[in-house]
Amino acid sequence: MSLTIEEAINWIHSRLPFGSRPGLDRVEALLNRVGNPEAKVPTIHIAGTNGKGSTVTYLRCMLEELGLKVGTFTSPYIEHFNERIAINGKGISDNHIIQYVEKYQELIKEMDQQPTSAGITEFETLTVMALDYFLDEKVDIAIVEVGLGGLLDSTNVVKSMLTAITTIGKDHTEILGDTLEEIAFQKAGIIKEGIPVVTGNIGEEAFVVINEVADKKNSRVYRYEKDYKAEYRHPDKNWGEIFDFYGEAGKLPKVKVPLLGRHQVENAAVAIQLFYLYCEMQQINFTDRDVYQGLAQAQWPARMEKISDEPLIILDGAHNDHAMRRLADNLKKEFPNREIHILFSALASKNIDQMISILRKVPNVHLYLTTFDYPRAIELTKMEHFEDDKTEIVSLWQFGLGEILEKMSADDLMLVTGSLYFVSQVRELLLNIGSGDED
Repeated sequence: MSLTIEEAINWIHSRLPFGSRPGLDRVEALLNRVGNPEAKVPTIHIAGTNGKGSTVTYLRCMLEELGLKVGTFTSPYIEHFNERIAINGKGISDNHIIQYVEKYQELIKEMDQQPTSAGITEFETLTVMALDYFLDEKVDIAIVEVGLGGLLDSTNVVKSMLTAITTIGKDHTEILGDTLEEIAFQKAGIIKEGIPVVTGNIGEEAFVVINEVADKKNSRVYRYEKDYKAEYRHPDKNWGEIFDFYGEAGKLPKVKVPLLGRHQVENAAVAIQLFYLYCEMQQINFTDRDVYQGLAQAQWPARMEKISDEPLIILDGAHNDHAMRRLADNLKKEFPNREIHILFSALASKNIDQMISILRKVPNVHLYLTTFDYPRAIELTKMEHFEDDKTEIVSLWQFGLGEILEKMSADDLMLVTGSLYFVSQVRELLLNIGSGDED
């Protein structure tokens, strides 16, 4: 008897307790059992501390303008589990998930009996499922986002034709290392022999490490601000950012991305450079319109996402120090004269004190610290020492949300930020209220 979708997803989640276990032995063992799809799916592989997801989205949308069938593997999901594995922006169907789970259950049961392959994780299982699905569906190109690091990440089994490293910042230091150089070395692990790599806005100390790895692999590096660049112009009058792009082909003026934040300009520039290189390698003719139209279609939930105008509510999953600094800069530049109410929560493993300290320095800020329903969410007691006249502890975020909305005046801004898991829960509630689904 066939599984239900709930049973299939629960079985995938049952691999979650195995945690994050760097190394490729388990994922390679499963790939071998399903015919090595990674060797047959053309792939663009994207790593980085932040900016991976939006870069994937921008690139996908431009490639779709060419009429290509584009697979994407991203994480975490915001609305539906299925969105992590998608083709042309449409998540894998429930029936396909059931089909692959039924195919994998017996194989993984056998693997669990072998010491070298036992304990394959949820993410490793999903990596194989994505590649298997992309091969079965005959995608023209798959864009694969690294889960954690690069060198030992399960996605590093792909045979990439292009790679990119968007940013380098301190996150997952317990696994990737304490210094930017150590983290850069892990990210640079996705660089393959002779395969070009595009680097985003990366500081010199981290870039030196990436460049050394690329040099040893005979890989051409396309560096931001050197081989291509973006010049920020101004915010769009409705929503988003306007910039000029410069590359080997010349200037592309007044490019618009519909996501807010100057860092989105840098992410879009990485995507444009990848798009140009892919078209050149595949000898595909394209027009400037493909770039403009493609970027205009891009949507990426919970990344400076406006979900309400009155009151103005923005969601942003800034879940580490690096992303939080960029978020704070965006708030100062984009909303200098507004009172800003911020509802924040994060995972206990993150540098919570550092992130809260960054948010407290935003002008005109009112900060509300909370927790949420997730196994690794921060405990309220760990944040109590921040409580003062501008920082409140909120025991239930649902009530906190209501209180903030009641306090806000017409010109105020409400921002929900921190863990993407937290932001997605708040997003679901707000969208349900907006659609009238709540009693």
